Amino acid sequence: MSRPQAALLLFAAVSAITPGLVQADHTHPNSQENSPEEIIVTATRDTHIIDVAETIEITPDAAALLKKAPGANVNGNGPLTGIAQYRGMYGPRINVAVNGTSISSGGPNWMDPPLSYAPAAQLDSLEVYRGIAPVSAGQETIGGAINAKTWQGEFANSEAFSSSGRLRAGAQSINEGWLTSATVVTANDHHRIKISGLAEQGDNAEFNGGTLLPTEYDRQRVDIGYGFRHAEHTIALDIGRNQTGDTGTPALPMDIIYIDTDLGSLKYAYQTSDWSLKANAYYSDIAHGMSNYHLRHAPMSSNSYRRNIATADSVGFSITADIKDQQGHWTFGLDQHQEEHNSAIDNPNNPLFFVTAYNDAERAVTGIFVEREMQLNQQWLGEFGLRYNRIEMDADQVNGTPAMMSMMGMSPAAILRNRFNQAERTQTDNNIDWVAKLYYQASSELSYYFGVARKTRSASYQERYLWLPLEATAGLADGRTYTGNIELDPEVAHEIELGFDLQHNGLSLSPRIFYRQINDYIQGTTSSNSAAVAFINMLNTNNASNNPTPLEFNNVDALLYGFDMDWRYNIDKQWSVSGIVNFVRGERDDIDDNLYRIAPINTTLGLNYQSSHHQNRPWGATIESVLYAEQNKVSVTNGEQKTAGYGVINARGYWQLSTEMRLGFGVDNIIDKRYQDHLGGYNRVAANPDIKKGERLYSYGRNVYARIDYQW
Repeated sequence: MSRPQAALLLFAAVSAITPGLVQADHTHPNSQENSPEEIIVTATRDTHIIDVAETIEITPDAAALLKKAPGANVNGNGPLTGIAQYRGMYGPRINVAVNGTSISSGGPNWMDPPLSYAPAAQLDSLEVYRGIAPVSAGQETIGGAINAKTWQGEFANSEAFSSSGRLRAGAQSINEGWLTSATVVTANDHHRIKISGLAEQGDNAEFNGGTLLPTEYDRQRVDIGYGFRHAEHTIALDIGRNQTGDTGTPALPMDIIYIDTDLGSLKYAYQTSDWSLKANAYYSDIAHGMSNYHLRHAPMSSNSYRRNIATADSVGFSITADIKDQQGHWTFGLDQHQEEHNSAIDNPNNPLFFVTAYNDAERAVTGIFVEREMQLNQQWLGEFGLRYNRIEMDADQVNGTPAMMSMMGMSPAAILRNRFNQAERTQTDNNIDWVAKLYYQASSELSYYFGVARKTRSASYQERYLWLPLEATAGLADGRTYTGNIELDPEVAHEIELGFDLQHNGLSLSPRIFYRQINDYIQGTTSSNSAAVAFINMLNTNNASNNPTPLEFNNVDALLYGFDMDWRYNIDKQWSVSGIVNFVRGERDDIDDNLYRIAPINTTLGLNYQSSHHQNRPWGATIESVLYAEQNKVSVTNGEQKTAGYGVINARGYWQLSTEMRLGFGVDNIIDKRYQDHLGGYNRVAANPDIKKGERLYSYGRNVYARIDYQW
């Protein structure tokens, strides 16, 4: 047994004998006792809010901050391409909102996952719904829900205009990366005007033994907003432009040339003491280019050059009413989200080559829900929700050069094209979700929690409409080619969750155990489509390649179960220790195999020091140990590789220079550990002398960083 494993098992054993098992209303005030990177848990049950204003790092990827929440992790395909994972589920199974609006990824391989539209430097908070998400949290929350909130500023309390703002600048050594960000708000009691801008860049990152190619990144962001408030009415209009330039994604077959995104939303709110009404309409327009030759070493043959130009348009709205009564409140809602995707692959050296991967692939979800929260008696509180979603999908006909080439009869690609074009591509699902939760307040220090739910999700457009064996699979990054399945059934999960929340003599902990059974789980299985298999075999013969047998998205059965906990102990007014423990297992329930890309058991343990309890908090520091066990429960179907356990030590601190200004600094991976994150993906770059193609990517080496923040 490795040292990291032994430490993990010891820590798990200590945690297991700690009394209890829920999440209650434990509220940590924003006081001097909070470490500079504590997860601030608000009085809202079931949510953990990562107060990004209290963090130190300068990571460009907001998804990386998820590791501060129990149960959460990130699938890393590139420096801006982190995909949220929660309790073993990831990608489209997690409902991610940015300022309460949904954004559909523009790339078929999720080079721009939803969280990439909330740059970490502009975040105010990252809200992670703990465990079973309420039906009001989003349309399809089978894997959980996350809401990223950027800082918007506030209305003033008088007719006189005043200004407020946040400025940030930072740099780090690992990739010579830097960032600058500014948000300025001018407001009085009726009007609020916001202007914000962001620029960040980084070169290729280093690890102990080499360079990760390509991991450079380049992003700019501009937003403007206007708000109007009169009596109980508030209206807010926001528009933004996000531009990502040359950015590497070494775990994917292509890198980013550009991602140009226009975003907009119009929100209305009416608030009284007894009831409220909120309405939100939004849109996004994404143009995305990627290639396999402009950042990484170009293919040796000009025939192997590939470029993919993709577009995605989405619009949506939501209307929510909340009505209070003596026992609690009712919440009623109606929402809709529509998206349309196109993806065209070509070869700049051959104008005759093309593949229409997706042609007007449409997906529309219309939902209606009701939720009730009520005080049953002095100790019991209940939360109950019911949601209906109607999912409508369609796609136009496709074609491509491989399907137009005939060699002694019809080619395999032509067979696949004809089958797809002749199929009934219009599909409709009618899905029902329900949630029931009970909270028992045993004392002022201890509460218990029990939750059960039924959650559903229909297929993504990639899972349903990928007609030719390709890797355009929403960032799975397993190196396999896939074909879709138009006839996929919706996933149906039944989940149970137990836990408790304890606060006693400076100790607070919130453990949870969960068990989730998923019928019709959508998973790639070895293809039985003879035309798809023949197409890959033909490519291998013609190109002297060794692509494995393609997979096909199909319905299987699966299990996910585990345990997670966050905890904290205040030793005295200056010293504290805190940590997170995560364990999840993902298994196929139809065959003897494991689910793909599941994080191994892991824990984070931090020792925190605060120099003073004065309001300005002059300085503080944290030293942190991060331990991951080996992961040998891997997916044979996906050809997943095992990973060894590892341990990393980080240190960070801050100095409050004044009431308005703070300097943050730190060192990640102090001992420059050479290790591989199980969720880090495989190297797809053939010409990297430091990492073999197909080998799991190494994580970043020692990184020294500093950041200065000014707010008024």
